[in-house]
Amino acid sequence: MSSFFGSIMGNLDFGDPMVLLVMFIILFVFSTIILLIKRYKRCPSNKILVVYGKVGGGGASKTVHGGAAFIMPLFQDYDYLDLEPIQIEIPLRGALSIENIRVNVPSIFTVAIGTEPAVMQNAAIRLLGLREQDIQSQARDIIFGQLRQVIASMQIEEINRDRDSFLDRIQTSLEPELKKIGLVLINVNITDITDESGYIEAIGRKAAATAIQQAEIDVAVQEKKGAVGVADADREKEVQVANAHKERDIGTKAADKERLVQVAVLDKETKVGEQTAAFQRDSDIADAEREKRIRVADANASAVEGENEAKALVAKADAKLQVERAEAYQLGETRKRVAEADVLRAQYEAQATAAKAEAGKVEEEKKADLVAPAIAQKARIIVDAEAEAERRRIEAEGEAKAIFAKLEAEARGQYEILAKKGQGFGEIVRACETPQAAFQMLMLEQLERLSENAAQAISNIKFDKVVVWDGAGGAGGQGSSTANFLSSMAGSLPPMLHMMRDIGGVEMPEFFGKLVDEAVAKKMSDDAEDGTTKPAQKKKGDAT
Repeated sequence: MSSFFGSIMGNLDFGDPMVLLVMFIILFVFSTIILLIKRYKRCPSNKILVVYGKVGGGGASKTVHGGAAFIMPLFQDYDYLDLEPIQIEIPLRGALSIENIRVNVPSIFTVAIGTEPAVMQNAAIRLLGLREQDIQSQARDIIFGQLRQVIASMQIEEINRDRDSFLDRIQTSLEPELKKIGLVLINVNITDITDESGYIEAIGRKAAATAIQQAEIDVAVQEKKGAVGVADADREKEVQVANAHKERDIGTKAADKERLVQVAVLDKETKVGEQTAAFQRDSDIADAEREKRIRVADANASAVEGENEAKALVAKADAKLQVERAEAYQLGETRKRVAEADVLRAQYEAQATAAKAEAGKVEEEKKADLVAPAIAQKARIIVDAEAEAERRRIEAEGEAKAIFAKLEAEARGQYEILAKKGQGFGEIVRACETPQAAFQMLMLEQLERLSENAAQAISNIKFDKVVVWDGAGGAGGQGSSTANFLSSMAGSLPPMLHMMRDIGGVEMPEFFGKLVDEAVAKKMSDDAEDGTTKPAQKKKGDAT
């Protein structure tokens, strides 16, 4: 073959342009075929082929699993995602359960890149080109968060007792989050579940103690059933023996009776005298048989009573043994619980002492942080308070001096007013010649004001009628009382009318009376003072 191609190549003329064109075309076709073969990529079953670049459809990449794809030169490139499972160790410690108890759940999660179209697309976007350690880091963070969330929604007994439900919740909560980065959950292996407070261990001890107690109860029940069965069998055997003895005695008695009757019939005709002897003999025989049966029954009763006593002793011994076992178990469990309680109490006391010391340290630090600013604040407040007090004292002293000066000026003014008023009153007294006259003059000055005040005081009072009370000093009784009232009223009218005319300028109607001359009024006044006043002749319109 090589010689054939060699001969062909030897016969070609490379200087001919047609030969060169043909060779170029052949070389181009051959190179194109080689390039197409190399750019056609097949995807193994344990990988995902990711084609990226210009893939069309508006996507960032195209994923292929279990097939092949042609990679366009210059426009596209490719890479593979490994489908091998990835094991991630999760040493979760101190996760809070729904009872706020910290739980340790070390576990191993097995994940892998998913082969669903949407999951492969997410993996191509977020995991392409990453190392396995980087993928584990991303998945570990997601698993930690979701596992803590699942534990926080369950009780410790549910986590420890129903592992299937726990795993289902983990899978339900974790798978959607893993699919967002292109992973799926293959397996979850919970290596152990513990807690810092020993709650799960206590639950195990409680379950073991419950199982042991239940087993002992079952053993006791079976022993009781066996003892009851033995007692029933013994009682049934005794009943059967008693029935057999009874049937035997009845058969013996019947046979003896039949024999005696036959003997009596045979001897009846020949030996009447022997009949009495036979009867006596039969009576003796019957007594002997009865005594025999009584002794047999007594012996059987004694035997049964002995067997029952022996069984009772056996039952008492078994019961005593069971009680001692129960007491020993109870004592052991009690001491065990007491020891565990002492250990827990010591731990709690140590934790409390440490917490107290830590609290004291924090308190001292806080106190140190607060004391210095508080002292500075206190000093500033004291200085401000003293300054404020000094300011108020100075202001109070100034106000007091001002008030004192004002009151002193007012007192001096009042003193001057009263002094001048006293001088004026002295002048008035000297002008009026007598104090009485001066007093009357001053009263006349105040009459208008008194009248206004009196009128204002009684302005809202309505008088329905006036009743006059007077002492019965006259001989006329009621008539003289009224006369005295009228006489005193008539005597007071002229001065009142005079005062109202001269001072107030008011002229009263004539039916109240008419004013007389001053000389006549003075004479009437003097006569009234001397007690020699005589009734003047009444005129029409005169005041009475």
